[in-house]
Amino acid sequence: MVGIPSSRPRRHPGDIMSAEKRSSVMARIKGKDTGPEKQMAAALAEHGLSWESHARDLPGRPDFVFRDQRTAIFVEGDFWHGWRFPQWRNKLSKKWKAKIGGNRRRDARNHRSLRQMGWKVIRLWEHQVAKDIHACVTKVLRLLEIIAPDASATRLRSNEPGKKKS
Repeated sequence: MVGIPSSRPRRHPGDIMSAEKRSSVMARIKGKDTGPEKQMAAALAEHGLSWESHARDLPGRPDFVFRDQRTAIFVEGDFWHGWRFPQWRNKLSKKWKAKIGGNRRRDARNHRSLRQMGWKVIRLWEHQVAKDIHACVTKVLRLLEIIAPDASATRLRSNEPGKKKS
């Protein structure tokens, strides 16, 4: 019948999965100790750094916390935190637009709160970690003032285990 809403969930036109299947898939995605976080942790540990993870007393529960340097690092998933969200938001259902839009607003609020508390904040994206982990580590080391602002990632790579120094 025309005009009578169906009680069955509708699939978004751009999705290849049913609403139930999409919900099941998305529910299995972890919120912490993700692959990109584990990669960053391993890379930071190679440089002898130690940190606190997911500090409950800080806004947003940063993935890596360096209290002495008052530095918080977030490793954000491209989808969940809306990397370039305005470019692809119209491909999403109303539910997902609201969810990711809310995540982005919350992230901005947490970032602002940390900055107002005197913290330095780094936001690394999943694709950045995957593409060039050394650049991400360099960014962190610079903010922690472990290396000079003009030091390059090349210097860091030469100190990696298993590589000969020239």
